[in-house]
Amino acid sequence: MSEKTVSAESGSVFATLRNLWPYMWPADRADLKMRVVWASVFLVIAKLVLVLVPYFFKWATDALTGELEPASYIPVILVGPVMLVLAYNAVRIVQLGFNQLRDALFARVGQHAVRQLGYRTFVHMHNLSLRFHLERRTGGLSRIIERGVKGIETIVRFTILNTVPTIIEFALTAVIFAVAYGWIYVAIIAVTVWLYTWFTVKASDWRISIRREMNDSDTDANTKAIDSLLNYETVKYFNNEKMEADRFDRSMARYEDAATKTWTSLGWLNFGQGVIFGLGMAAVMALSAWEVSRGTHTIGDFVFVNAMLMQLSIPLNFIGFIYREIRQGLTDIEQMFDLLDVKEEVSDRPEARPLAVSEGKVTFENVCFSYDANRPILKGISFEVPAGKTVAIVGPSGAGKSTISRLLFRFYDIQSGSIRIDGQDIRDVTQESLRSVIGMVPQDTVLFNDTIAYNIRYGRPSADEEEVRRAADLAQINGFSERLPEGYRTMVGERGLKLSGGEKQ
Repeated sequence: MSEKTVSAESGSVFATLRNLWPYMWPADRADLKMRVVWASVFLVIAKLVLVLVPYFFKWATDALTGELEPASYIPVILVGPVMLVLAYNAVRIVQLGFNQLRDALFARVGQHAVRQLGYRTFVHMHNLSLRFHLERRTGGLSRIIERGVKGIETIVRFTILNTVPTIIEFALTAVIFAVAYGWIYVAIIAVTVWLYTWFTVKASDWRISIRREMNDSDTDANTKAIDSLLNYETVKYFNNEKMEADRFDRSMARYEDAATKTWTSLGWLNFGQGVIFGLGMAAVMALSAWEVSRGTHTIGDFVFVNAMLMQLSIPLNFIGFIYREIRQGLTDIEQMFDLLDVKEEVSDRPEARPLAVSEGKVTFENVCFSYDANRPILKGISFEVPAGKTVAIVGPSGAGKSTISRLLFRFYDIQSGSIRIDGQDIRDVTQESLRSVIGMVPQDTVLFNDTIAYNIRYGRPSADEEEVRRAADLAQINGFSERLPEGYRTMVGERGLKLSGGEKQ
C-alpha cells in the first residue's frame, strides 16, 4: 500500500477522506472491499425501508378514522387497522436490522484503517532521530497518538456510516413532499435544514478553539503526571510530593475551565438547533393542519407529515453531531498528522548496503558535530579503535563522550568528516545492519516493564531458554534470577524499579 500524507491543516473533511481512502479500500484486502460494498448496499436498503414507516403510520391512522380507501398498491390483507399497525412496527424492525448489518460489516473496515494508521505512526516515531525524542515529552506524545487514533476512527465511522445516509434521507424526503404535498412544504423544510446546518457549522467552528484549549490542557496535565510517576524515586528523595501534586492540579484546573466551556457551548448549540427545527416544524404542521381543516388532507396526512418531520429530526441531529465529531476528530488528529509530517533526520540512502564486518576496526576521521549550530561539541576529532583492542575515552562532563557513542550508532549524522567500520562509512550502510553488530551497556540502565527473561532476550528476541540462562550466568545473575519465586518470569516493574541498581545492571 502506497503511503500518503494526511493533512488536517485545511480542516477539509473531503481532503482527509481522500487520503484515508486507501486504508478504507485497501488494495490488498478484497474481503474488506466486499464489506464496504455490502455495507453500502444495506445502507441504501435501510433508508428505502425507513421511508415506508410513515406511510404505514398514515394508512393505519386513516384506517382507524375510516378515511382509508383501498388502492391497488395496498394489499387487501393490510387494509385492516391492526394489520397496518403490525406492518408499521415490522418495517421499523426490518430497517433497524439493516442498519445493524451495515454497522457490523463496516466495523472491521474502520478498525483496519485505525490499525494501519496507528501502526504507521508508531513506526514513524521510531524512525525519527534521538534529537526529536529528547525534545518531546513522553506523556504528551502518548496522549497525542491516543487522541489521534480515536479521531481517525471518528472520521471514518461518521463520514461513511452517517453522512451518506443523511444525504440519502434528505433527498428522499424532498422528493416525497414535492410529489405528494407540493413545493411549499419542500421550501419550508429546505429553509429549516439550511438554517439548521448553517447555525451548526458556525457554532461548531466557534467551539473548535475551545476544544483545542481543552486538548492542550489535557496533554499538559498528562505530561506532568507521566513525568512525575516515571521519576517516582526522585520525587521521594527530595520530599516533593506536594509540589508535584500542585503542578498537576494547576494543569487540571486549566483543563477544568476549558472542559466547562466546552459543555456550556454545547448546551447553547443544542438549544439553537432545537429552536430552528421547532420553528420549521411548527410552520409545516400548521400548514398541514390548515389543509386538514379545508378537507384537502386527511388525518393520516397530518400524522404522516409529523412522522416524516420527526424522522427527519434524527438525521438533522446527526448533522450537528456528525459535524461536531468530525471537526473535533480533525482537531484531535492535527498534532498526530504533524508528527507524521516530521521528516526523518537520519535515513538510509537509496543505495545503502548491509555492513560487512571482517575485523571490527572503528575509525573517526576529522569528525565535526554539534547539536546546535551555536554550540559545537566535536571539533575535528580523529582516532582509531583497532580490532580486538579496548580504548577508553575520558574527559570532563559535556566533552562529548556520550555523543561519540550516539554517533557510532548513527542516532545523528555528523556535519563533516567520516566514521568508518572496517573502512565502510556508516552513512553508506543500512542502520539495521550497523546496530545489529554493536553491543551497548548504557550508563543509565533502562528496563522494559516485563519479565527478566524478556529483558535479557531483548538483544536477540529469537534466543531460546538455554541461551537466556547462559547469558544470565555470564553476567553472574543466574543464581539471583532462579531464586526468585517466579524465576525468569518475574516482572521487573516500570523501568526496573523492582530491582536494585546492581541487579538492573
